[in-house]
Amino acid sequence: MSRFKAVLFDFDGTIMDTNTIILKSWKHTFNTVLGRDPVHEEIVATFGEPLEVTMRKLFPDRDTHEMVETYRNYQRHIYRDDITMFPGMKETILELQKRGYKVAIVTSRLWYSTRTGLYKFDIADCFDAVVSAEDTTIHKPDPTPCLLCLEKLGVSPEEALMVGDSKFDILCARNAGVESCLVSWTITVDDELRRELAPEYYVTEASQLLDIVENA
Repeated sequence: MSRFKAVLFDFDGTIMDTNTIILKSWKHTFNTVLGRDPVHEEIVATFGEPLEVTMRKLFPDRDTHEMVETYRNYQRHIYRDDITMFPGMKETILELQKRGYKVAIVTSRLWYSTRTGLYKFDIADCFDAVVSAEDTTIHKPDPTPCLLCLEKLGVSPEEALMVGDSKFDILCARNAGVESCLVSWTITVDDELRRELAPEYYVTEASQLLDIVENA
């Protein structure tokens, strides 16, 4: 019998492919405010970080609220049409649910846009808990979002697996005493990041998560 009772997923870059949406939104923001495109690598390095935190770092002399609104107002217009789901994720989530595992989301994205993606792909009812940006004042890599999710699920850190695509996900899990799995299928992940983070597990296909959970 598996020691895992729950699987916690990040949203962006793990379940959903929002890379194009995020890059377009940053390009719009930089062009609107600074009249130039952002540096690609600089933006990718912030994936998984709360938007307000990134804005304060990239635009320290600007009003953070105004910058966030510039970004989000643009993203609202393209989000539903451009969001896609990574191959195999829906089937894997449904199978985890079928096998009796609790399934949850821990994300730094706002609830309304997280919900939009879940409903578009008809998986909103698959999750036993969702912790989004509004639910905590402290965010990944702090353990608070992960620990809140565990509390909602009624499971201990030792009984959960956190699945994500960024250093913020893996460090959040580690800080909460939860084992982690890094996914390969997004632009934030490379061999250097994998070596640096040293997660307990690494997958190149969503279906591999089933074997990890069942054989733990």
